[in-house]
Amino acid sequence: MEQRPALLMCPADFFSVRYVINPWMEGNVSRVSQTDALRQWRDLRDILEGLAEVRLIEPDPNLPDMVFTANAGVVLNGRVLPSRFAHGERRPEEPLFRDWFERHHFEVSMLPEDQQFEGAGDVLLDCGRARLWAGYGFRTSLEAHRTLADLLGVEAISLRLIDPRFYHLDTCLCPLEDGFLIHYSAAFDFPSQQRIRDLVPPDRLISIGESDAVEFACNAVNIGRKIVLHSASDGLKQRLADAGFEVITTPLNEFLKAGGAAKCLTLRLDESVDLAAAGFDPEGGVRQETVELEGHLLDGGILDRALDMTADCGGSFKVLDFELGRDHASRSRATIQVAAPAAEVMRELRGLLLSLGARFVDSADEDARLGRVETDGVAPEDFYGTTIYPTDVRVDGHWIRASHQRMDAVIVVDTDAKLPTAECHLLRDLKKGDCVVTGMAGIRTAVPEPESNRAKSGADAFAFMSAGVSSERRVEGAVEKIAWDMRRIHERSGRIVVVAGPVVVHTGGATHLARLVRAGYVQALLGGNAIAVHDIEQAIMGTSLGVDCLRGLPVRGGHRHHLRVINLIRCHGGIAAAVQAGAINSGILYECVRAGVPYSLAGSIRDDGPLPDTETDMNRAQNEYARLIEGADMILMLSSMLHSIGTGNMTPAGVKLVCVDINPAVVTKLADRGSLESTGIVTDVGLFLDRLSRQLVSDGIESRRAGGKNADSFL
Repeated sequence: MEQRPALLMCPADFFSVRYVINPWMEGNVSRVSQTDALRQWRDLRDILEGLAEVRLIEPDPNLPDMVFTANAGVVLNGRVLPSRFAHGERRPEEPLFRDWFERHHFEVSMLPEDQQFEGAGDVLLDCGRARLWAGYGFRTSLEAHRTLADLLGVEAISLRLIDPRFYHLDTCLCPLEDGFLIHYSAAFDFPSQQRIRDLVPPDRLISIGESDAVEFACNAVNIGRKIVLHSASDGLKQRLADAGFEVITTPLNEFLKAGGAAKCLTLRLDESVDLAAAGFDPEGGVRQETVELEGHLLDGGILDRALDMTADCGGSFKVLDFELGRDHASRSRATIQVAAPAAEVMRELRGLLLSLGARFVDSADEDARLGRVETDGVAPEDFYGTTIYPTDVRVDGHWIRASHQRMDAVIVVDTDAKLPTAECHLLRDLKKGDCVVTGMAGIRTAVPEPESNRAKSGADAFAFMSAGVSSERRVEGAVEKIAWDMRRIHERSGRIVVVAGPVVVHTGGATHLARLVRAGYVQALLGGNAIAVHDIEQAIMGTSLGVDCLRGLPVRGGHRHHLRVINLIRCHGGIAAAVQAGAINSGILYECVRAGVPYSLAGSIRDDGPLPDTETDMNRAQNEYARLIEGADMILMLSSMLHSIGTGNMTPAGVKLVCVDINPAVVTKLADRGSLESTGIVTDVGLFLDRLSRQLVSDGIESRRAGGKNADSFL
């Protein structure tokens, strides 16, 4: 005779809601009808006794939630892993359940004390395949998934719960016979939803809506082809019937007041899998790494960002050690254990933490892995993508600093040279045979300290660039600080690069920017076709886009002015030739040509003409931008979102970035790119340039830098 399934239940003699540890309990303290609860529990027991052997554990009058035996632990192949409850109100249940398991001859294995685990509430056996569905996010810690998979010898699929109403996995997911699965997808984060879809065939996946979910339709007991639950809509009943299941409903509304229903009230004791056929991969599932961070972790926000990144990726963390710096000049140190639900998530998390300068203890002594490029312009799988921060690569036991650091590049290592070298390359520049760094091993980044911290430590007399956005009311002070820093760069013959959009001309800022070029405060100008066209239009015709720059009124026929300018410059063969011929006598580009300041104009699909100087090949334009910003000390970005973002992405850390725009979204986007040396100012760019030029250039004292004129230096 076939052995009947076995279930553990606890009589509801002392069930009530006495405290609040989940959203269902809110407003329900002392509102349970004991009479109705006892009747509903007995009705459920009577139904289940017709399907299985029901065993009982004696209730404790001080433990009202002990009735929810699903949380007692997980039983598989006669082995039980008792729970370690997240809330103190339920922890006294632990020894009572553990004693029951031992008295009934189960093999008991304990999880570490620091790992929260709430039994079959968060760990469910997939009946169609030898694997466990494991929930985390509210009650069970992600680290426990790795431990229980190792102890039980079965793969655990980690699913992150994000809706506090569905705080346990069994409230929103129910595996059924023959590989069917009921689930409420909105209870999970998107990667978890994707894992479910990837692993369960569409014809076996039964998704439910919120109306069924809040009635705990997923919190069901499945025995054979019968499903016992509190409530189900007619539509859900029909879908289950079509799948060959018989639905049995029994009211359990008193238990819903505490956040539980049929499944919560039972624990399956006889589940088993063929471990030999399970195909458990001990290297799969949850990944853990030990990370070390050092620097100004609190005032620099690095620790907060590291922990937020971990949580945002669906991972978890545990701070193993933290040593706080004693003063502003001291550095803090933290050792953190991070966990991720899958290998691909850990790869993403490693990349994010590397961008903060994290050191991965477990792989600190590994060399970087290299992959060969098989096709020009195509990197090997799992290539490492760079950040703006200085990056070191470990080759043959030695650390090499990668040159030409920039964001979103790959690192090419030349091992054939006498001394190996590493260089950042764009994907399009890769050549067959190049050795590209893959994975995250053998990589470390150096995150510079914010200047504000260096100033506090006495390394700098005055500093202002601490990532942020200045509002209109702070423009005067911000301009003074920017002017002060530009003056210092100028005095040491440093490089200031300006990225400018046509708004500079429209707002009357062209005259002021031209003064800065003439005075030697600009060493390169980056922009598009429009900044040059409108600057020259203003210089020649006094208009910008056909609008009189002095009166602010449209000029008759002015809409054709920019085309006439383009045609004129094309007639001369370029901007420099037009300047030399006397066709242009003022303006930003005029001063650039006169001072030998190189400029690069990147074209776009919107350009009219364009000017002969405009580079319409985007690859060549990007390369020229990168060449001109090399060695820059400051980049001043003036109302040109796309060109500014493009420039920012190819700028390494350590370069001061100043973004000025009337649109706060543009300024914030540039400030958020990760640089520790950036500031943003929300204001009219013409007003900003007027104030800046007044700070830097006095009438009659416009001195050019020695050697500034170089007729061959412009494009």
